[in-house]
Amino acid sequence: MIDFITIIDYIGTFAFAISGIRLASAKQFDWFGAYVVGLATAIGGGTIRDILLGVTPFWMTQPAYMIVTGLALVFVIVFGKYVIRLNNTFFIFDAIGLGLFAVVGIEKSLTCGFAFWVAIIMGMTTGAAGGVIRDVFINEVPLIFRKEIYALACVWGGLVFYICMWLGLPAALTQLISAIGVILARLLAVKYRISLPVLKGL
Repeated sequence: MIDFITIIDYIGTFAFAISGIRLASAKQFDWFGAYVVGLATAIGGGTIRDILLGVTPFWMTQPAYMIVTGLALVFVIVFGKYVIRLNNTFFIFDAIGLGLFAVVGIEKSLTCGFAFWVAIIMGMTTGAAGGVIRDVFINEVPLIFRKEIYALACVWGGLVFYICMWLGLPAALTQLISAIGVILARLLAVKYRISLPVLKGL
């Protein structure tokens, strides 16, 4: 039986893959190139996380992530007329993937026995690193390096996760609330133009 965190992982993979494929389509990549960008977006952060945690990267033991990315490509191809033309499509799917992957990273780190501060860093890595790889592939400045709130949204989600654990909430509810916390932080930061100060050259 598939548990809740696995469902979150698959949904996050689908959402992040679509965000990568959508941007690849804007750069007029072919189908295979778009699939590679989508796959790198979906598994990049988790791969870095697993290497740092000293475990086998998750996608090497479960081909489902390759399949989910393939389904994301089919989704964009079939509904491309609607998906690609919507300016906010990338942003929405990216925000969803960010929130879900941050929770997956936190949960896996805690399962491996690491301290919570490590789990927050791994949650941020899981959520944000795939987007960095995606942006490098399509020759864009990574979102994490811009003034928009991105990686910090994952940190906020980690704090929400900790508070929920401290309150003794059920695991599934903790994961859901934390993911929503990340997504809302990202949405509100963009809507109200909340950002960190830019470091100006000396």
